[in-house]
Amino acid sequence: MLTKAKIRTVLDTMGEMFPNAHCELNHSTPFELAIAVVLSAQCTDALVNKVTPGLFEKYNGPEDFLQVPIEELENDIRRIGLFRNKAKNIKKLARTVVEQYGGSLPESREELMELSGVGRKTANVIASVAFDVPAIAVDTHVERVSKRLGICRWKDSVLEVEKTLMRKIPEEEWSVSHHRFIFFGRYHCKAQSPQCEICPLLELCREGQKRMNQRARKGK
Repeated sequence: MLTKAKIRTVLDTMGEMFPNAHCELNHSTPFELAIAVVLSAQCTDALVNKVTPGLFEKYNGPEDFLQVPIEELENDIRRIGLFRNKAKNIKKLARTVVEQYGGSLPESREELMELSGVGRKTANVIASVAFDVPAIAVDTHVERVSKRLGICRWKDSVLEVEKTLMRKIPEEEWSVSHHRFIFFGRYHCKAQSPQCEICPLLELCREGQKRMNQRARKGK
């Protein structure tokens, strides 16, 4: 496991590599962000961003999603994986926002998690990005990077990863670190082909050193 000093090095290095890391889901309101995040489950942000411009032009808010027939909404998001289930969740989410919150998305993570299609990770993203609440959303990139670097243990659950990162990273850096971990995992420490050979964190990454040693043995 990495020491406090090495974790500081990780955070600073990622900051240098990805100083402008941010949420890549296109949106202009907290509600639009919630819809985009729901659509992004088991789907790439890039694909979601191809669908949402037309979607948000057609639907201006939760009331519009309530009024449209479910079949029409399904057709509008058909390119997205699990579109039928996501259409149902969006309708339920919109109804809750209208009936319980007067048409405005709630800001607390606990209330957000009560919305259909919104889990802990999704709620953390919305709270952090839309409402500037310090949070670390553990998606596949955050989990992979934190375990490869040895900040968290391989056997840790997603919740354990979140709690460990919250404990080891200063609270004022939670949100920006979340985005930088995602960028680091999405564009550098990829699942199938991590760029270990050019990684500035290789010296403190046991997983990276292991991979490089394996490559060296294969090259002999």
